[in-house]
Amino acid sequence: MAADGGSASVQLPCVFSPKTQQYLALCAQDGKLRIWNTDSKTLHQEYVPSAHLSATCICISWGPCRTLKERPQRKKRKSEVAQVEESADLLAMGTAAGTVLIYSTTKGALHCTLDGGHSGGVNCVQWHPEDSLLYSGSDDTNIVEWDLQTGKTKSKWKADRGAVTSLCVSPDGKLLLSAGQTIKMWDLDTKEVYRKFTGHSTAVTTLCFATTRPPDSNGLYFLSGAAHDRLLSVWQVREDGKDKNSVVSFALSDEPQHIDLIASKSREEVMKLAVVCKDGQLHLFEHFLNGPCKKPLQPLCTVQMSDTKDTPMPIPLLAAALRTDMQTLMLAYGNHLQPVMEKVEIDTAERCVCLTRDVQTSLSISMATTVSKVKTPIVNAKSKVLVPGLPGHQAPVKGATQGQEKRKTGTDTKEVQMTIAERLGEIELSTKKGALKGTASLQTDHFAVLLVQGLESNDAHILNKVFQTHKDMIIKKTVAQLPLPAVLPLLEKITERLQGHPFMAVLMTRWLKAVLMHHTSYLATLPDLVNQLGLLYHTIESRVKMFHKLTKLHGKLYLLMSQVAASDRKPTVTTVDREAKLVYEEESSDEDEASGDEGLPHEDSDNWEEEEAMEEEDDDPESRSDSKANGEDDMEHENESEEE
Repeated sequence: MAADGGSASVQLPCVFSPKTQQYLALCAQDGKLRIWNTDSKTLHQEYVPSAHLSATCICISWGPCRTLKERPQRKKRKSEVAQVEESADLLAMGTAAGTVLIYSTTKGALHCTLDGGHSGGVNCVQWHPEDSLLYSGSDDTNIVEWDLQTGKTKSKWKADRGAVTSLCVSPDGKLLLSAGQTIKMWDLDTKEVYRKFTGHSTAVTTLCFATTRPPDSNGLYFLSGAAHDRLLSVWQVREDGKDKNSVVSFALSDEPQHIDLIASKSREEVMKLAVVCKDGQLHLFEHFLNGPCKKPLQPLCTVQMSDTKDTPMPIPLLAAALRTDMQTLMLAYGNHLQPVMEKVEIDTAERCVCLTRDVQTSLSISMATTVSKVKTPIVNAKSKVLVPGLPGHQAPVKGATQGQEKRKTGTDTKEVQMTIAERLGEIELSTKKGALKGTASLQTDHFAVLLVQGLESNDAHILNKVFQTHKDMIIKKTVAQLPLPAVLPLLEKITERLQGHPFMAVLMTRWLKAVLMHHTSYLATLPDLVNQLGLLYHTIESRVKMFHKLTKLHGKLYLLMSQVAASDRKPTVTTVDREAKLVYEEESSDEDEASGDEGLPHEDSDNWEEEEAMEEEDDDPESRSDSKANGEDDMEHENESEEE
């Protein structure tokens, strides 16, 4: 059983088929689903989803084994019918687009697509052990129950405040575990919370029932593991409800990535557990689940793998499956593009076991001819194949290795017969011709040659001189003129300097941008690109994670400094001087009366109204003369009317 990683973990899904472990299903970095046959160790099937780049696969879960319906053939005997075994067929995949894909290994094609239930990425999928039901948890905080017969949602409910990162159905199919920050146990009949468990500080990525006992007997246990947590916690579902704390914990070397266990059926039966951690180690545990244990339990045996080179390098384990006996394991290790499957017998009496294997570095994927529909072209002996780096593609700057080969193979008699004077003359002519072309091309050619020399000789002085250029045009032309064999060494040097001083990291981002703009098509053709650029990817990812926190810190510091500056600008309040600067005293009251009478009229001007009336009468004669003239005019008009 795999630990279905959610959005909190970056691990790629990798799951063995149940019971017989005949198939290994995994999704690699290219978004394709590959199913490997563990018996023949060949690629059994490959499926490319229509949106494998935009809607990548996040989680995988095998359905319960079932008897397959074959085509109508001759009637079989009773002995032959009894020999029919159940096998794994359906495979559920949760995608980042919120859809669930059901793939059939028998058909070798997509069985159906379940969509319309989630608005966020699907982090986990779990099958019901008996009914044709499927449960999925998503970033939209909801759990959806799918009916596979109709392909539609049967029920949907909100499970948590945050994203649902893990699910697990009980062996009897009556209870469902869901987890985000807290673990909740749901009654599938009523869709109500049966119990709550709290104890993890990060998102829970692993849930698994450890026993098959009923919950009423105080014997139901389950495991939980969280992101960035080196402990697997065991919880007991008690009848009295006093199950707030974990009863047992298993100590790990890193975050759990893949889990497989053999459940305990009674108190006297031991639980067997195999945990593959993120650092590539395998830990084996055995424990009787019959009560609490205070101290974390150490692994019974730890398994590591390494290659057979002079300086051995660790080989990461991808998944592990337990057999009925604890000593036999099915291991998957190596790369996700081409894993290596192997049955191993391990002596658990030893605490640490190191297995050395010779893993081939070439990732030539071999697919069974009965399944493959890809036609391989017939290569003629006379035909020439043009690949990047061969003379068919003209590279502006050639490496030193090509020049040495030409010197060895080329036998030109004219060059041998030339004198030193003739050679010097040709050099002068070449420099004159180059001077006429302009300085920009010479500068970029000079940097490209210097960069190739620095990469070949691993000279830090030359590389620093080239990397200190700030002009984007020079950087683009230099990278464009690089030979293709020098692209990967350049990316390695850029990765080393990105981890150094921030000033140098700013310059390296310009070089990295230019390399990705000009040589992405070449990098996409490399089969082992993931291993070679893994350090660069993790460096960029760690920097991006810290950027959000740094912006928050920058905003808080900016607010704090602005408040301090505003408080400094406020004017200081000083005490008011209450002493008068000027005092005015009155000399005498007579002067006030004299000064007050200056604006009033004189006593002689009491009859000022009569004087104004006289002035108006002086103006009246004119008005009177006007009225007289008007009266005479009126009389003349009246006389004229009487005469008429």
